[in-house]
Amino acid sequence: FKLRLYSTTVQHKHMKLPVSEQHSGRCARLRLLMGTLSLDPQYPPGMRQQVFQFFSKVLAQVQHPLLHYLNVHRPVQKLLRLGGTVPGSQTEKEEVQFTTVLCSKIQQDPALLTYILEGKKIVSRKKSSKEPTTLPREAASIQDKDRSHSKAADVSACAARALSTQPPAEMEEPDGRAGESNLIASLIGLCKSKKGRVALRAQENLLLLVSVASPAAATYLVQSSPCCPAVVEHLCQLYQSVPAFLDPADIATLEGVSWRLPSAPSDEASFPGKEALAAFLGWFDYCDHLITEAHTVVADALAKAVAEKLFVEILQPHLLHVSEQSVLTSTALLTAMLRQLRSPALLREAVAFLLGTDPQPAAPDDGPRTLCAHLIGHCDHLSDEISIATLRLFEELLQKPHEQVIRGLVLCNLEGRHYVARGSPEPESYEDTLDLEEDPYFTDGFLNSSFQPSAKPPPAPATNSDGKTAVTEIVNSFLCLVPEEAKTSAFLEETGYDTYVHDAYGLFQECSSRVAPWGWPLGPTPLDPHEPERPFFEGHFLRMLFDRMSRILEQPYSLNLQVTSVLSRLALFPHPLIHEYLLDPYINLAPGCRSLFSVLVRVIGDLMQRIQRVPQFPGKLLLVRKQLMGQVPGEQLDHQTLLQGVVVLEEFCKELAAIAFVKFPPHGPHLHLSPPREGHV
Repeated sequence: FKLRLYSTTVQHKHMKLPVSEQHSGRCARLRLLMGTLSLDPQYPPGMRQQVFQFFSKVLAQVQHPLLHYLNVHRPVQKLLRLGGTVPGSQTEKEEVQFTTVLCSKIQQDPALLTYILEGKKIVSRKKSSKEPTTLPREAASIQDKDRSHSKAADVSACAARALSTQPPAEMEEPDGRAGESNLIASLIGLCKSKKGRVALRAQENLLLLVSVASPAAATYLVQSSPCCPAVVEHLCQLYQSVPAFLDPADIATLEGVSWRLPSAPSDEASFPGKEALAAFLGWFDYCDHLITEAHTVVADALAKAVAEKLFVEILQPHLLHVSEQSVLTSTALLTAMLRQLRSPALLREAVAFLLGTDPQPAAPDDGPRTLCAHLIGHCDHLSDEISIATLRLFEELLQKPHEQVIRGLVLCNLEGRHYVARGSPEPESYEDTLDLEEDPYFTDGFLNSSFQPSAKPPPAPATNSDGKTAVTEIVNSFLCLVPEEAKTSAFLEETGYDTYVHDAYGLFQECSSRVAPWGWPLGPTPLDPHEPERPFFEGHFLRMLFDRMSRILEQPYSLNLQVTSVLSRLALFPHPLIHEYLLDPYINLAPGCRSLFSVLVRVIGDLMQRIQRVPQFPGKLLLVRKQLMGQVPGEQLDHQTLLQGVVVLEEFCKELAAIAFVKFPPHGPHLHLSPPREGHV
């Protein structure tokens, strides 16, 4: 009753303790009281709540710095130990209020961090080696009381010296246990609370703690406390609690889980493992937020801990496992993590984990020695599900603001422009560029009888003063690629080329703003006509995409959509080499080289041969398009995979034409265009 009464009176403004010598005796008595109350606050029942409330109010109201005193921070540490040991404790509300006060005090004065995070270690500067390491409770109280009265004469000077010096000398307890940070352990324990408000408040307190502005305090938090290991350990535990049989489609439904609201929306469809997945993604989002807001020293250490413990030790063995289910689930989870990742430090570690620290141009005969090579191999896996999931992973990775991604996957192999023929004149016509007569699918008889393009072949490409091909020629090259008998969009509304322009414009502007700080050149480096030709290899990533694209007529519809989606993401990058290699049909390719346009030309040649073997091809193709758009009920047809591939091929050519249009303004790819009007290009 007396404690409750005193705890209430402390809130009164006249009970605030100012920093003055006349109140030094009161400060000493208060320290003695705190030491006495922390001895065993469990009995009688309800006493612990009162002690937490009392300490919280005293520390919040007092103006004199007290936490650096031995008789104050030692009871504080003991209370943290007593409160954070039992999950679901009845004192969770009072505990989180107590940690809130401590974290706010530490943020105001980061030097207090070294005193609060002493853990179970005993502070002793003058203790003799002959003196007993432990004292009876009564003797300890008398000694603390004498020490408090002896220091009461000059409290301010003592506080200044305590806050300005290095952390006090420490000596382990007689049982030999290593020191631990009770505040960190208490906060992590409260973050696991089933009470949403308690867990959220604890997470906010930990966020407040790691954002200390002092470099010395941040270094102490990293080197002398289990902050980073404790946070990452809980993350790994949550990952291992996620079932290994999750469907990638179910994982995608939990997109946007936030640490402030980790539970999934109630209106979403339920599936086994949903709660465990939501808990993991919520805590991962919290770790990402911690790294974003923390001091640079803490952020780097926490990001490295996540990469080492979660990515390398747990996730990598699952990605390389022989079990297809393990590979599928881990790849989908990694994609979900990348989708939520925002902090630069953690993104840097994730990119280094996936692509390596210094990617070099690859050779055609290089084996899968790195994780990146294995993942690229998974994109061409026997299992279509694994291929789709890994392609989604790379598509998500390409949208991250890190130059090493696009450089490691594509640019390091395109530098030098060895895909362009040396010492030969520029092409004079569309046919000269493609070398159709050398392609087995484009024989003279085949060109005269079967290949009837939707428009006459374009004339020689017009060029600007800087030598760039005119945008209209580029667009027409892609639009005229698919022959008329293989087109069906003209029979349906809102499926024209112009429907892609608006979306392409928005995506290109977003991509351009993301890569603007990287300082990319406006145009490719001019070729030296006297330089000898060198073997060109497009890299494992582009080779995989081109191989997949060449099989578009025999692959499942969902796989084709994902392949074309990744290629579209690549084509949006405003780098001149990517632009030339993927979107310029008129480049003079070196012998044995292929570009995206040349791959599409060969697919069209294969298509024209297959069309002759499919009866009533135009009618079936239109029916399949209507099925894909949901206009007619779906039914199984002969050659359905081929027909669906033709629909995807037509739409992909229109999408590439739209991307080329928004990237090829008259004065270079970096000019910002105004959005086109509806129905106009």
